[in-house]
Amino acid sequence: QVQLVESGGGQVQAGESLRLSCAASGSIFAINTMGWYRTAPGKQRELVAVILSSGDTNYANSVKGRFTISRENAKNTVYLQMNSLKPEDTAVYFCFIYSGGTTWGQGTQVTVSS
Repeated sequence: QVQLVESGGGQVQAGESLRLSCAASGSIFAINTMGWYRTAPGKQRELVAVILSSGDTNYANSVKGRFTISRENAKNTVYLQMNSLKPEDTAVYFCFIYSGGTTWGQGTQVTVSS
């Protein structure tokens, strides 16, 4: 069984930065895709960023140029560096990995005030 533990959420002012981390543990084989979703009240769930085992990345248009996803395979960890945060980035952020099946993190709250 695979478990994901997220950290790094919090409350910041607009324009500030946060770094989210998500570490996988358990019976892990080859991790293919790692990424982050977010959900905000009244909004649809949004795929924020993904990173493949090749290192290729993809971002939601709303975060391009501000967010950077990276992974540290030796630690089975994925990161999301979030710069120039905006109030509309306020959401619960969930990490996920795909390794034969999809596993989700517990979610971490990010609140950006203006």
